Amino acid sequence: MDRGGGDARVRTLLPAGLALIALAIALTLSRSPPVLAGTNSVAPSKAVVKTRGDSILCQADEDVPAGTIAVRLWVHANVSPAVTALVRAGSRTLAKGRAPSGRLTATIAVPIARLARAAPDAEVCFEFGPAVETILLIGESSAPAHSGAAPYRVRVEYLRPGRTSWWAMAGAIARRLGLGRAPSGSWVWLLPILLMACAVALTVRLLARQLGGAPAEASPAAGAGRRRVSPMWICAAVACLSAISWSILTPPFQVPDEPSHFAYVQQLAETGSLPTSGASSFSEEEEVAREDLRQREVQFNPAVGTIASVSQQERLEHDLAQPLSRRPTGAGVAASEPPLYYALETVPYLLGSSGTLLDRLALMRLLSALMAGATALFVFLFLREALPRVSWAWTVGALAAASSPLLGFMSGAVNPEAMFCALGTALLYCLARAFRRRLTGRLAAAIAALVAAGLLSKLNFIALLPGTALALALLARRAASDSTSALRRCSALVAAPLLAPCCLYACVNLLAGRPALGLLSAGVERTVHHGSIAEELSYIWQFYLPRLPGMAHDFPGVLTTQQLWFDRLIGMYGWLDTYFPNWVYEAALVPAAAIALLAARAALAERARLRARAGELLCYLLTGAGLLALIGADAYLSFPASNGGYAEPRYLLPTIALYAAVLALAARGAGRRWGPAAGTLIVLLVAAHDIFSQLLLVGRYYG
Repeated sequence: MDRGGGDARVRTLLPAGLALIALAIALTLSRSPPVLAGTNSVAPSKAVVKTRGDSILCQADEDVPAGTIAVRLWVHANVSPAVTALVRAGSRTLAKGRAPSGRLTATIAVPIARLARAAPDAEVCFEFGPAVETILLIGESSAPAHSGAAPYRVRVEYLRPGRTSWWAMAGAIARRLGLGRAPSGSWVWLLPILLMACAVALTVRLLARQLGGAPAEASPAAGAGRRRVSPMWICAAVACLSAISWSILTPPFQVPDEPSHFAYVQQLAETGSLPTSGASSFSEEEEVAREDLRQREVQFNPAVGTIASVSQQERLEHDLAQPLSRRPTGAGVAASEPPLYYALETVPYLLGSSGTLLDRLALMRLLSALMAGATALFVFLFLREALPRVSWAWTVGALAAASSPLLGFMSGAVNPEAMFCALGTALLYCLARAFRRRLTGRLAAAIAALVAAGLLSKLNFIALLPGTALALALLARRAASDSTSALRRCSALVAAPLLAPCCLYACVNLLAGRPALGLLSAGVERTVHHGSIAEELSYIWQFYLPRLPGMAHDFPGVLTTQQLWFDRLIGMYGWLDTYFPNWVYEAALVPAAAIALLAARAALAERARLRARAGELLCYLLTGAGLLALIGADAYLSFPASNGGYAEPRYLLPTIALYAAVLALAARGAGRRWGPAAGTLIVLLVAAHDIFSQLLLVGRYYG
């Protein structure tokens, strides 16, 4: 490699990339967000219409304001169908537009051609494409205006371009950002800016040092020296800073199931006992906080933001200062989860026990953010073992993982996914280390401890065990000699990491009065009675990939690979109700395709080495496949009454090390001369994704 050329290219790309990101931020903030121009005055009080798609709903006597650019319909759906909106005056169509399928939301905003003039007494029609489940339309009952008219009206809202840019709204947004949280105050907006500025500065410094002129090749022992320790810790720091920023920007309880997870910790800390009820019977303190924060109104509904006034903040502070009960009687969906993550979270909970609920929640989120740092650290170590030949690629993959907005979003909340991700990544690192070196007693003990901790923190960890078992079997076969004693010793190294933690997990469940395998026992029983194995396998296939000939249409009208997984990986935040504009997902296909092609090129160039490591690669693939199969099987249990509810990329976070390996391979696929430059672009692209995702969240809740 031309060391000087690599140095020049990377050092040119870094300031140019930062300038482009800054320009994109400035242009984004100079735009005006759409605002509510009017409604049909129908209260969103209940579900008034059910549809399975392939239907049309028309509503007359609608007054559509001038300048309308989108029509918003209130719905309830795990996976929304494609919706076409038409505004008509008599037989003439005034405006038309279409919203794609695949979203989980309480509202569907259908963009239409801008309406130049107001359209009083217009007819608004919605054409629904094929739906994967029953869709509920929200509105209220009404007296029919004439014979044959429907006895209900659905809620319809009309959006027009705003007249105020994000820049002009910055002061109001900053004030709102300081409400309804701990710490509170008009200065809070500075914290995420400083945190992300530090994260970007660390990222740029590390890229300049590691990719700006370092030799591409490294000896297998290169990572053991002092120079290779610093990048690992910098990647961990970047992940922590990003997650803490997310924890500040995300309003309390506006992350999936955070109210239930908080209730679990509260019961454990206040009573010393595990929750036994799955009812959402939270403590009086938590219920008051959710009420004052308008959590239920904001949840799922992009049309509603957080509290925005000083009077609302004063009411919240006054109510939380009262002697409210801190003893929940149920932990909702979290009640069946293993206790380890929640036991750790009792430490920050108790440290903040003299403060309000919001103080304790903020401290608990910080612990999850530290777990994001552990995840990035183990990603770096995994790449160092799995891709030992090119040291700068470790930095590319680990920095990209550390800057992943999905990791920051989930690790900035009270959610056991943060610990699951860290433990899953640590397990992959231990397996990679064993394959590169050998399976020792100490390493087997570490794997056993990780499996035990994983099973005691998140039941989904069981999906990683098939890949782990295969890896241990291959490692034992490699190490065993013809002697019986060596074979026994290797067999013990294989059995101990798997059997001991599984027995421990079963004992904990039995002592708690639950089935030995927890939710898995009930899940297996429900699967047996739910349908045939062939039907379930067909469903799981379609859950991720295009339908094959002969399969039933389980996801009509939805491209699951793109719309349920790729789009949601690019951006689905808040209570899974916050999305980028549609064009962002289409544009994201371009860099994704380029990265896939470069990774494939690198794999092709290294096919001889990969062939020699086929068993190891199969173990990694089986680990990911086990997680995919478990998620798909869980989704199948609620099918067909509900469909697509488990299509959430956050469940795949424990395999983030494999995602990082693909990005590292993509950088290597650009070749010796351009590899560091390609790696720099990949990291800057992911960092920009993180920044704009946080801006999206700010606009959703505080705009």
